[in-house]
Amino acid sequence: MVFAVLAALFVGVLMREEIYRLVAVNTLFEKDKIVENFSSLDKAFRSQPISRGDLPVSELPQGTKIALTDDIIAWINERTVTSFLVLHKGQIVHESYHLDTKADDLRIGWALSKPYISALIGILLSEGTIKALEDEVVEYVPTLKGTAYDGARVVDLLQMTSGVAFNEDYLDYDADINRMGRELALGGTMDEFATSLLEKRGEPGEDWLYVSIDAHVLAMVLRSATGKPMTELLAEKLIKPMGLEVGPYILADSNEVAFAPGGINKTTRDFARFGLMYEQNGKLSGRQIVPKNWVEVSTMPTAPTAPGELGYGYHWWVPADAEPGQFMAHGIYGQYIYVDQTRDLVIVTTAADHRFNEPGTHESNLKLFRQIADTL
Repeated sequence: MVFAVLAALFVGVLMREEIYRLVAVNTLFEKDKIVENFSSLDKAFRSQPISRGDLPVSELPQGTKIALTDDIIAWINERTVTSFLVLHKGQIVHESYHLDTKADDLRIGWALSKPYISALIGILLSEGTIKALEDEVVEYVPTLKGTAYDGARVVDLLQMTSGVAFNEDYLDYDADINRMGRELALGGTMDEFATSLLEKRGEPGEDWLYVSIDAHVLAMVLRSATGKPMTELLAEKLIKPMGLEVGPYILADSNEVAFAPGGINKTTRDFARFGLMYEQNGKLSGRQIVPKNWVEVSTMPTAPTAPGELGYGYHWWVPADAEPGQFMAHGIYGQYIYVDQTRDLVIVTTAADHRFNEPGTHESNLKLFRQIADTL
């Protein structure tokens, strides 16, 4: 009798957790909750800490402040910006937090996480752990044989030309991207989700389609090549050497596997440190963290995107009319790391912008970033 009662209580606790996660994931983007949710994703999802190590914090000294023009103030309000930070010559020339967010909030980066995966590929390639970008992913992850990823190369996943059929419409409840999110929240595993994808839209390398699960498959390659979990790889190769202010965390599935495509949560300043490292060709605080040649090649628009639209490199976006050294990462609902190497500029924004997917949004955001660059 006692055992039965304890068992019932245990099942009840598990069901309560699942119900809480279901409610949380289904209300994640509601307008009255989204700002708070984006600063507390560890309450809705499983997560794992990433060690910052014991190196001193990389300095971001204060520089001469820029004035907030009426255009910038209007943009902050219209785009539901939660934080806005501008670095010029490695110095903070603007930093502000909005809608009750704070400097020490660990905010979800969504697709700002993908360049971290790209950086790890570049580092392990330089170390010889990954032999070549032309290697097929099944060489590293044999469980992908017979799936839609059979025949795709590492470079195809970096460029989002895997050929896998995948619906990335964030506003469609039944889209693959949202099915993936529910799997993450409700006890599924990302590895199983990836291996369940069997349909191809075309041959690898032929055409471009933004497919977030491609980044997870790259993480499967990284884990297989090294025998280490993503949290350990991120800490060892990127997070510890950067000297962050606060140890980040990453969302994880029920097998404690990190959610590589979009799970990193960091402070705005620490996202800026990652951008600054790329702005300085892979170097931060005197340490060469990412190989310089990888920074160069990964931020070039080498993927076959449509003419006149945003270009794509190895998990970095490149504006269609970009000058050399201009590139960016961006995530849904208005997360940006914008880099302009020529002007020694990094801009980071976090937001809860429900209009993020409207036509012209990226163009208007880029226009404002460039207006700021032109004033420095």
